[in-house]
Amino acid sequence: HSGSRGSGLQLQFWRVQWLPTMADKLQVLVPIADASEEIETACITDTLTRAGAAVTVASVKENGELQVTMSRGLRILADCGIDECTSKSWDAIVLPGGMPGAERLRDNETLARMLKEQSAQQKVTAAVCASPAVVFSAHGLLPAAATCYPNPKFKELMPGWSEEKTIMDGHIITGQGPGTSLQFALKIVEKLYGKPKAEEIAAAMLTTTA
Repeated sequence: HSGSRGSGLQLQFWRVQWLPTMADKLQVLVPIADASEEIETACITDTLTRAGAAVTVASVKENGELQVTMSRGLRILADCGIDECTSKSWDAIVLPGGMPGAERLRDNETLARMLKEQSAQQKVTAAVCASPAVVFSAHGLLPAAATCYPNPKFKELMPGWSEEKTIMDGHIITGQGPGTSLQFALKIVEKLYGKPKAEEIAAAMLTTTA
């Protein structure tokens, strides 16, 4: 009896050892503001969670308020305020678009500092829709090739603008808008987890990678 009990304990021990914890997962930060775009935010958080990442949604509202009203009125409760995220290391920081949400992301000093540090470390720094033009251009984060929502006022801020749905240029990933945000999120999955994982998740969601 003692032998079987011992092996049972050993099996339990290995199960505990190999269960993935939050600390084992890649850490992804998704900052949001009032009037951030909700489709893009949902696509980013959902797709990266499916890939196995631990996703934290952070509000940039000045008073630390967690309830954020998105661009079309959907209310989202963030996990924390942006100031609580500064001491942590992030595998990716990913910005949704939406206006004037993108301007509020741009103007948050904590987030601006975090984005510059993230990019300087060659870690995934990503933005979709208005945010590549509004946030990345303002903080000197645009790579040679990038895309954004194809509005002329945004395109003129993007010297390397391309009409592709989503572009990965080194560690910087950009995307065009709500209708391409699954492809944008899958490009981030590809960068963090590899192309086969991105294709597997795309197939499960009945869509394609770009």
